[in-house]
Amino acid sequence: MTAALNPFDPTSLLSAFGTLGVFLVLFAETGLLVGFFLPGDSLLFTAGLLCATGPHLSLPWVLVAAAAGALIGAQVGYHIGARGGRALLDRTRKPKLHEAVERAQQLFERYGHGKAIVLARFLPIVRTVLNPVAGAVSVPPRVFLRWQVLGGLLWTVGLTVAGYVLGTSVPDVDRYLLPVIVLIVLVSLVPVGIEVVRARRAR
Repeated sequence: MTAALNPFDPTSLLSAFGTLGVFLVLFAETGLLVGFFLPGDSLLFTAGLLCATGPHLSLPWVLVAAAAGALIGAQVGYHIGARGGRALLDRTRKPKLHEAVERAQQLFERYGHGKAIVLARFLPIVRTVLNPVAGAVSVPPRVFLRWQVLGGLLWTVGLTVAGYVLGTSVPDVDRYLLPVIVLIVLVSLVPVGIEVVRARRAR
């Protein structure tokens, strides 16, 4: 009997959809506001690790799918924000999304367009809302494209290759997949915690 799909579990997603799942999850997480709960960081790392420990995933194809999902998703999110503007973001009822919108705006104010767009890739939830926020505040299209491509490639290639290197370096690391995923999730939340502390101090 096939286990039920768990959208919060990267292993479940990869078992169900394979490489296509990498593209779909990253597209939804970075392009659609409904994808803020998806496990982008842990999915990339797990996919890279499984490329090294199993025959079912190919590293080149995973890298292509990850980059395509993240880059196309970001452009879709930007155009959604450019057309829907602030009204779309204001209508959402999710408290986490509202907090992420505030953090995205703070990133733009503190670091400027380029650095904020790159940094947001490494901040869960913020990377979901920053793209429509960029469209809503009229970040120039060429500026957004240039920096989102750089940030998207650093994020997707960096985490996937990190998982692959761990998988090729540590024998039988797939036996400890769950603790590794938990660790990746905790590490991915560190930047969010830092931003929250900074925001409270600023207030």
